[in-house]
Amino acid sequence: MSQFMLLIRMTPGSDEAFASLTPEQAQQAMQMYYDWTAKLRNEGRYISADQLKAGGNVIRIHDGRTVVDGPYVETKEGVGGYFTIEAKDAAAAAEIAKGCPALTHGGIVEVREIVA
Repeated sequence: MSQFMLLIRMTPGSDEAFASLTPEQAQQAMQMYYDWTAKLRNEGRYISADQLKAGGNVIRIHDGRTVVDGPYVETKEGVGGYFTIEAKDAAAAAEIAKGCPALTHGGIVEVREIVA
């Protein structure tokens, strides 16, 4: 088994869309994450997961050490969290990623294999 990181990227407007949910809808959306995490655990695929706070810094070395306030990269998408999972290969990890609840509210999931 290999390890993969599923990077949860939120697209422009997805934070606002999530914030506009009623409390009941927000609870339902969060329950989807809890249920998916439980499924991954039950299958023995779950390693870790966390939501990331907005902002941060980027350290670049080109003209000395320069600290640049977020976003992390020049993109319209920001990484909002991650899951680390186990899967037999990249194709299996991509299939698992298709179940990520972020995809139901405008998110994108990037699948990256971790170098062992």
